[in-house]
Amino acid sequence: MTTSEPADMATAAQSVIVTSAHEDPDPGLAPDKVGKERSRSQFADMWRRYRRNKLAMVGLVVVTALVVIAIIQPLISPYDPYDQNLINTLAPPGGDHLMGTDSLGRDLYSELLYGLRLALIVGIATMLGSLIVGVALGAIAGYRGRFWDGLIMRITDIFLAFPYLIGALLIVRTFGTGVTQVIIALVVLGWSTGARLMRGQMLALREAEYVEAARSIGASDWRIVVRHILPNAIQPVFIYSFTSIGVAVVAMASLAYLGVGVPPDTPEWGRLINQGIEQVQVAGKDYLWIYPSAAICLTTLAFAFMADGLRDSLDPKLR
Repeated sequence: MTTSEPADMATAAQSVIVTSAHEDPDPGLAPDKVGKERSRSQFADMWRRYRRNKLAMVGLVVVTALVVIAIIQPLISPYDPYDQNLINTLAPPGGDHLMGTDSLGRDLYSELLYGLRLALIVGIATMLGSLIVGVALGAIAGYRGRFWDGLIMRITDIFLAFPYLIGALLIVRTFGTGVTQVIIALVVLGWSTGARLMRGQMLALREAEYVEAARSIGASDWRIVVRHILPNAIQPVFIYSFTSIGVAVVAMASLAYLGVGVPPDTPEWGRLINQGIEQVQVAGKDYLWIYPSAAICLTTLAFAFMADGLRDSLDPKLR
């Protein structure tokens, strides 16, 4: 054996190690199992990046807790939020009423729990509705272009230019009060930003090489958009949608504060603040508006922190 042979063998062994480090998890696995292994790896990588953002983890914990509380609200609410006790109005916090009672003698803690459930229902429903409408219209505008792009974007500009709260107020006044009417109003006015984001992503990706390859083998426009473009274009719209949940919660509270939206007897956070403001000059009654205001701030910040963490974990530029 010559002196160069050990060096050649070491070099070959090192190349084998380097090559094996870049191979698939297990070449013997079936294609579907290999895909599952890669999906697990990608999810683990996203979760690792998400955990780096401490505020995002705080937001995730708070949102999870709020959702659980909203689900079990009928079980943990000490009183019926609609029950009135005119003999025990404006009772201070403590005793049988943890957070006191309002001007109608209703337990404020029970009202806040019911308001949380209502806020999450409206916020999540508004997010899903706006996401579906915005993604559909933005995808059509960005992929089709020309006439459809001009038409949809001009309509989008009109909705973006219209004041959000005033528009919701007009819609609710037109179609009547109720949770369903509030959700419809917020979806009608909330899809435009998502549509513009999706349209921009579509314009950037519709001429990509993998899209051209799909066209060359005869793939339909529907298949190209759904299977090839949409998974890569949905991320910024999806992240914005989580932020819009907090916006919807604030918008519903604002409508209720102004006396529209949900029925007058509904225990809703904005309506509770409205009732508490009437007692703001009375010493010791600040809790009537502080508690619901804090609930709105907590919910909005939690979803904002969670959306920020999703942006960090999904954006390839931040990896």
